[in-house]
Amino acid sequence: MSARILVVDDQPANVRLLEAKLQAEYFDVCTAVDGFAAIDAARVEQPDLILLDVMMPGMDGYETCRLLKDEPRTRHIPVVMVTALDQREDRIRGLESGADDFLTKPIDDVTLFARVRSLLRLKTVLDELRHRESSDALSYVMTEPIGDLDSVARAVVISGDARAATRYAAAMPAQVRTQVETDAVAGLEAARSHADLLIVDLTSSGFDGLRLCARIRADASTRQMPILAVINPGDTPTAVRALDLGVNDIIHRPVDAGEMMARVSTQLRRKRYADRLRTQLDESLEMAITDPLTGLHNRRYIASRLHQAMEGSNNGGAPVSLLIADIDHFKSINDRFGHEGGDYVLRGFAERVQRDLRALDLAARYGGEEFVIVMPGAGLAEARGASERLRASIASDPFDIGDGRSTRVTVSIGCAQAEDGESAESLLRRADEALYLAKDEGRNRVEVAHSAAA
Repeated sequence: MSARILVVDDQPANVRLLEAKLQAEYFDVCTAVDGFAAIDAARVEQPDLILLDVMMPGMDGYETCRLLKDEPRTRHIPVVMVTALDQREDRIRGLESGADDFLTKPIDDVTLFARVRSLLRLKTVLDELRHRESSDALSYVMTEPIGDLDSVARAVVISGDARAATRYAAAMPAQVRTQVETDAVAGLEAARSHADLLIVDLTSSGFDGLRLCARIRADASTRQMPILAVINPGDTPTAVRALDLGVNDIIHRPVDAGEMMARVSTQLRRKRYADRLRTQLDESLEMAITDPLTGLHNRRYIASRLHQAMEGSNNGGAPVSLLIADIDHFKSINDRFGHEGGDYVLRGFAERVQRDLRALDLAARYGGEEFVIVMPGAGLAEARGASERLRASIASDPFDIGDGRSTRVTVSIGCAQAEDGESAESLLRRADEALYLAKDEGRNRVEVAHSAAA
């Protein structure tokens, strides 16, 4: 996995050593000699990861990391602090300043590169979410902090040692509700039940913790869940294997409560950030295929689905029918009650369409007061029957237009069944011709399209 890494250290020898090691692994490297230069380089270079020394003149690594995480253009970049400091207070301070990990010199190369690869995989996922939708709809997410622990989260602790699991649970932040499991199967089921974080004790002899982590990453319902693994100090092979399997972070026994709390908080904040990105992306995609006034699909979406249904029908699949409905005298509704009254009618019409058609039918606002309904698996007789039911439903009860007022509305509908080898454009044209015939014949009626061969 190639990536661009920013190395920050005030000692030229340290910079050259890390640069050589990283380039040997085919990473692209840029450097900075102090915190101020690091912030400037991060803004300009937009590296994929930052290796940050703690002890630097002018501004130390803690303050540098805090400023990087406060800056909208750099807060998404993973930061690994690299330092000779090895006291628990140093690690906790580094994690609380926003660092993703805290490595003590001399650095074990295998551990370093496993950690780098793990963080780069995570950043790749977040970058895809950030850049998949580049519209302003996502801009507010990009300028918010990575995530705040202002709501209750749920963690599951899995350890074969019940006493150890209880200690891990006691170290959780106050807003984290923790469930303890001593059995791997029960722990996996608990993780599937909308957990926000999973803590797996890889030192337990009662089950294979690495295999459990692999199953969690393979399961679609838990694939995105952060995992914090507990390992024995000095057990580099297990740490490297865990990170390669997709574990997000590791902590060594004996587990320090302050460090546990800091690492859990980091993972939960990152998860909140990713969840916001996914939610906003889902909303953006929904907006791209939905008519904002009626909540029905829009023209672009229904055209795509119609082509799919027609392709299946032409390849020997189920029949496809199409309805085009147009609200009668809609201009007069707007003239009498204003566009707000017209909007009430359009929304009410959409509600009756959704209520009266089958679950598998696809309805869309095609433009103005015109609606298109695709009926997969329906022949012409069924389509005509559905059209008559919809016409009667529209005419049966007045439509609310706000302020306690109402008005009666009717609709004209043209329907057609796709014929062998027919294109979607041809089917739309025939249904539209039937609609205009319904209009010419007095409105508030259904007409069936002539055959394409006629």
